[in-house]
Amino acid sequence: MFQSFEVTARPEQGPPRLAALRDELAREGLQGFLIPRADAHQGEYVAPRDERLAWLTGFTGSAGFCAALKDIAGVFIDGRYRTQVKAQVAEDYTPVPWPDVSLSAWLKEQLPNGGKVGFDPWLHAAGQISAAQKDLEGSWIELVRCDNLVDRIWADQPDPSTNPVRVHPIEFAGESAESKIHRLADELRTADHTAAVITLPDSIMWLLNIRGSDIAYNPVAHGFAILHGDGRVDLFMAAGKLAEIKDHLGDKVTQHEPDTFLTAVEALEGEVQVDPNTVPQIVADTLGDRLVDGGDPCALPKARKNPAEIAGTAEAHLRDAAAVVELLCWLDGQTPGSLTETQVVTRLEESRRRDNALQDISFDTIAGTGPNGAIMHYRVTEETDSTLENGHLLVLDSGGQYLDGTTDITRTIAVGDVGDEEKACFTRVLKGMIAMSMLRWPVGLAGRDIECVARLPLWLAGQDFNHGVGHGVGTYLSVHEGPQRLSRVSHVPLEPGMILSNEPGYYREGAFGIRLENLVVVEDAPALPGGDDERAMLNWRTLTFVPIDRRLILVDMLTREERAWLNTYHSEVVEKVRPRLGDAAQLWLDAATAPV
Repeated sequence: MFQSFEVTARPEQGPPRLAALRDELAREGLQGFLIPRADAHQGEYVAPRDERLAWLTGFTGSAGFCAALKDIAGVFIDGRYRTQVKAQVAEDYTPVPWPDVSLSAWLKEQLPNGGKVGFDPWLHAAGQISAAQKDLEGSWIELVRCDNLVDRIWADQPDPSTNPVRVHPIEFAGESAESKIHRLADELRTADHTAAVITLPDSIMWLLNIRGSDIAYNPVAHGFAILHGDGRVDLFMAAGKLAEIKDHLGDKVTQHEPDTFLTAVEALEGEVQVDPNTVPQIVADTLGDRLVDGGDPCALPKARKNPAEIAGTAEAHLRDAAAVVELLCWLDGQTPGSLTETQVVTRLEESRRRDNALQDISFDTIAGTGPNGAIMHYRVTEETDSTLENGHLLVLDSGGQYLDGTTDITRTIAVGDVGDEEKACFTRVLKGMIAMSMLRWPVGLAGRDIECVARLPLWLAGQDFNHGVGHGVGTYLSVHEGPQRLSRVSHVPLEPGMILSNEPGYYREGAFGIRLENLVVVEDAPALPGGDDERAMLNWRTLTFVPIDRRLILVDMLTREERAWLNTYHSEVVEKVRPRLGDAAQLWLDAATAPV
């Protein structure tokens, strides 16, 4: 899954807002101000109150930032958003390809004589600021802490959420909060750290076996936590949000109001563990020399799913697959030119909501037909809603948040008669997904070491795609979860229990898009005859069971092994999902999974 977008840029509003921000720059004696897509908790997703980047620029992608100077305002976006940003920002903003062009390099070019660039220390991770400051050494450009200038001019900024927090049942969590606290506190003491500061919402939710609803589609609540080496937890969250779970928290967890968080951080003694990549700069400032880079203590334990979490996720995927198959059956019965993207989205969400265990969808459903499919993070709106025409490819990326697991699946679907060029590209993407699915690899390798496997069929044709091969996924938590990834920049070794997406793609701007996505879990690989006895290896187990559109496959491009994998996969789809379907969908599935 990739965060979808809605074209919300309002050119008539963008310039006045930017002008108002520049008035604030003048009042503060600053030459610029940084506006990230971030909140004080440094998670990937933000609440409406923290959508400062979108409010100012119109850009709604899930990653990026703006550097607003007196004469130029750069919107920094990575390869996933270079089509999207063109549709969303006004001419007053200049898209900057990032990280190809770093913030420091851009600032040096735009401010050759130096100057002060302000930033809100709550909204930038300590690691980001220290890296930027190092790159700016000798440039006479200074990054200075200041109030948030966007908040000053955002008159109708939404209030923070006050939604209540609820308990995540032990049958789905698989381990009590008391047990998690105890073993993580043991690790702190072993490292001679007196405490750890935790700011990521999903880490706090996982640690305490609680869930919230402060962010759309993500069952998390905003707050901060301090885990002490003696097994105590200080939770900084409004008391009203915790009224329903006081008994669950127990005597090891003490509630405090959020505005006391920095005071509590200041009072900590000894070495305090943090993750510089996620802890806000203001926390690092408060800790000073007591700060120790030890990472978020919850990150890896949360990523290593226990048996109950894996079993729940597997079951959630089967129910979710039935909903998707029912949609595909219905879709296949419609005439090209008779449906719009909005109708597909509505029908799919209705299909999922028949499951009482569904709490919400896990992100805005992406349904991009024809040229819209080439926009990786597309989200249909009234203005962009397009008809599924004959010859189109439909990219359908969606998921659900169930009490027992989080799902995320993408299928690319033929609309009528599709051309051979599209089929050839689709088959290369499929070959990449199959190659990753079949992979065995030695223990200790990270995502960056193996992600090229899914790209090789495209590379051999001179093609590629501008996103990672896969991201981590939570269990009834964030659909994007770290630290594990199938990405060129991921150095975290893959371990049993980690759930990731396997989603290669291909995008031709103005023409079509292709993406296929299954979720997979890392497992210990069984020994093979003739293999090295001492060489431990890992492999994937697939969790997603929805047919792949055979109409888009050029079978002659598949090897014998690839055909065998596809036929075996489709037989498993029938075995696992068919009993959950209605009569019409059963018949459709039988035809859709016929051997190639």
